Amino acid sequence: MAKVLDGIRVLDFGRYIAGPYCGTLLGDMGAEVIRIEKVDGSEDRFLSPISDKGDGALFMQLARNKLGMTLNPMKPEGQEIVKKLVATADVVIANLPPDTLQRMGLDYDSLKAIKPDIILTTVSAFGRGGPYSNRVGFDGLGQAMSGSMYMSGTPDQPTKAYAPYVDFCTASLSAFGTMTALFERQKTGKGQMVEGSLFSTALTMMNGTAIEQNAIQRNRVATLNRSQTSAPADTFRTKDGWVLVQSVGGPLFKRWADMMGEDHWLEDPRFKDDISRGDNAELISERLALWCSERTSKEVLDTMEEARLPAGPILSPQDVLNDPHIAAKGLFQDVEYPGLDKPAPLMRTPIELSETPGEIHSRAPTLGEHTNQIMLELGYSEAEISELKGKRII
Repeated sequence: MAKVLDGIRVLDFGRYIAGPYCGTLLGDMGAEVIRIEKVDGSEDRFLSPISDKGDGALFMQLARNKLGMTLNPMKPEGQEIVKKLVATADVVIANLPPDTLQRMGLDYDSLKAIKPDIILTTVSAFGRGGPYSNRVGFDGLGQAMSGSMYMSGTPDQPTKAYAPYVDFCTASLSAFGTMTALFERQKTGKGQMVEGSLFSTALTMMNGTAIEQNAIQRNRVATLNRSQTSAPADTFRTKDGWVLVQSVGGPLFKRWADMMGEDHWLEDPRFKDDISRGDNAELISERLALWCSERTSKEVLDTMEEARLPAGPILSPQDVLNDPHIAAKGLFQDVEYPGLDKPAPLMRTPIELSETPGEIHSRAPTLGEHTNQIMLELGYSEAEISELKGKRII
């Protein structure tokens, strides 16, 4: 089956998550993606090592469907290779500060001089144009500086989410922007620069809270897992574990009151609408906490499902691997990798298309696995490749 991005070549100079996962999504949709790493391997290759050579778990996910090449673009010979690669490419991805892009010859003006219709997708911590432009940063800074951490945890302990959601969402938005730019290029023949930033993504996710603060100065503070704008919505301990219950809207609140057999909740003006229930959510959580504590997680969840109330178990990573829904839908694909005792369970493309779905067709590359292949395609001889390796250019 033909893929949406068949024939599109992407150069992925990304690091860690925000840049690489953008390339991963494009690769899932059929683009040829070349992951370009440092000669000794980029740092993100070795995060959470699981193979006998130290290759990491996240790299298994983010480098799938990519060819692997090593290159030092800071040296003159390396910059010549970059120019030859760019001449063959449609998209360049780089999650680096603007000044670093210029030093590497990966800024938009330099790329456009090589290939006028090139699309440059950049991801930085804060984007261009403000006082933070050249600051470096990771996912946690986006969480910290957007209000998200302040509103998580407790007033005494701001809490960062374990999952690097700002990184992954920035990557997804950057892939959306890249696809949009490719669509525009089909119509006009013109390339452009696509810019994503961790800060912009995080602010997008917290925008509603900022709007509320600006409008009515609500001055909210964190309440751990308890929602402040509806109820019941919180985490609850059961006899044998934890569950999360999430309710929004009057109909679901009525279902909850009916399930509890306690109509008085519906007659109390403190719980007349979502915002009122949020303002008094501690009372509702206290009642539901007692109810859950008298039951097992299965009993709680079965009763909630019968009442059609959104609820789910709080799973450990091992529980996730054992989850029957994941197995039934085949959400994880087992992919072999050299040096692993067993296949890695890679999450498939998270968006499902009925006619042109994404797919995992190849494992992450070993370090420099395709360097020779790509250099030969660029016109270098075996002798030249060997010389460049001796100089640690590739």
